[in-house]
Amino acid sequence: MTPDAFGEEIKAALALHADAGRAVAMRAYMRDQFEFIGVPTPLRRKAILPVFKRLPVENAEHLLACAHVLWAMPQREYQYAATDLLARKWKTLTIADIEHLLTIAQLSAWWDSIDPLAGVVGDILKSARGQTPHAQACMDAALEHESLWVRRIAMIHQLGWRDDTDEARLFGYARSLAAEPDFFIRKAIGWALRDYAWHAPQAVGGFLMTARDILSPLTLREASKHLPPIR
Repeated sequence: MTPDAFGEEIKAALALHADAGRAVAMRAYMRDQFEFIGVPTPLRRKAILPVFKRLPVENAEHLLACAHVLWAMPQREYQYAATDLLARKWKTLTIADIEHLLTIAQLSAWWDSIDPLAGVVGDILKSARGQTPHAQACMDAALEHESLWVRRIAMIHQLGWRDDTDEARLFGYARSLAAEPDFFIRKAIGWALRDYAWHAPQAVGGFLMTARDILSPLTLREASKHLPPIR
């Protein structure tokens, strides 16, 4: 199946469930930044799954081309479908493809497209670390990127890693981004720390104590939601 044919099949699958009234509400929720056809996430994923199953992905180039076709469509559900595709077939990708993913991330970027892509990047890097100890070095570079969305990916790419979390990187990234005024960066720092706190509460609590003077109130509030009060 060519990428263009794949895109047409996704369009046909979602068109059956389009709802103009729901689309208005979805657009309003996203602050009128994107157009929608009105298909909620559970229904979208159910509708496109048969198309995904018919798509033989033999290499990363084909997978990324299919994702690009969806990303170029005007309604937001198609970008969501692209992230669904990448998340389902991430094992086709390698560290060499992360730069391409970061390029995609900067197109029509907002948190709703960035966070799923961060999960894909995280899956690739977590899998690669066994054979490539310095796999996360690409995230060190991403932390310095001019796009705040690429920096957000770097900050949250270890979500859910638990024992595999590179603690030094997590805390180092939090310190590096702490002075940024952007809401989405401050929220990302807090989210990443809170996620790791479920696994290592003492380590996160200790970090918050030492870094409390440089972290924003938003970050501290998010990071410490499930920790004893910081004194």
